[in-house]
Amino acid sequence: MKKKIVVATKNPGKVREMMNAFQNLPVELLPLSAFGDLPEAVEDGKTFAENAAIKARFYMRETGTACLADDSGLSVDALDGAPGVYSARFAGWHADDAANNEKLLAELRRLGLAESAAAYHCALAFCDTDGVIVTAHGTCPGVVRLTAKGSGGFGYDPYFYLDNGRSMAELSLAEKDAVSHRGAALREMAELLSFQFEGWEE
Repeated sequence: MKKKIVVATKNPGKVREMMNAFQNLPVELLPLSAFGDLPEAVEDGKTFAENAAIKARFYMRETGTACLADDSGLSVDALDGAPGVYSARFAGWHADDAANNEKLLAELRRLGLAESAAAYHCALAFCDTDGVIVTAHGTCPGVVRLTAKGSGGFGYDPYFYLDNGRSMAELSLAEKDAVSHRGAALREMAELLSFQFEGWEE
C-alpha cells in the first residue's frame, strides 16, 4: 500500500520533478486537479518556508490527504532580494512566466545592469493527516542576465545562469535535479520521509 500525497501545485513541471525525486518511496503523488475545484490557499507568509507550510496545511485539510507543498522563487541581489516570495506574481496576481520575466528584465535595465548575482530558493513542507509538518530547504546560486537561453524549465530559468555558463533552461531534467534549489530540497525531503514512512510497504 502506498501513501497518498497531494502535491499543492498546478505547475506540471514541479509535479514531474517531485515524482522523479520520490520514485523510490512507497508514495503515490496526486495533483490538486484530482480533487476537483479547490479554493486557493492564501499565501500571506513573509518567507518561502511560511508559505510552503500554509499551503501544506490548507490543502491537507481541504483534501483529507497528506500534502506536499513548496514555495520557491528567485532573489536578485541588485533588486534587494526581489522578487522573492512574489516570484510567481512579480508582474501581477495573474501574471504568466513571460510577464514576470519581462518585469525582471525591465528592472535590471532601469538600473543600467546587464546582469546581477541571484539565487533560487525552495522551501518544502509536508503536512501529514495528523497535522505534523516536516520541512526541507534548498538554494541554487547563479546570475540573471538579459539574454534568454534554452527552451526547457519554467519560470525564470531561461534567464538564470549557473557557474558553468549554461542557463537553467538548457539543462535536462536529470541535470537540473542535480543542481537546482528544488532538487536539493526534494532530496532532503525524500530522506526525511523515508524515515517518516518506515514500515509502509510497496
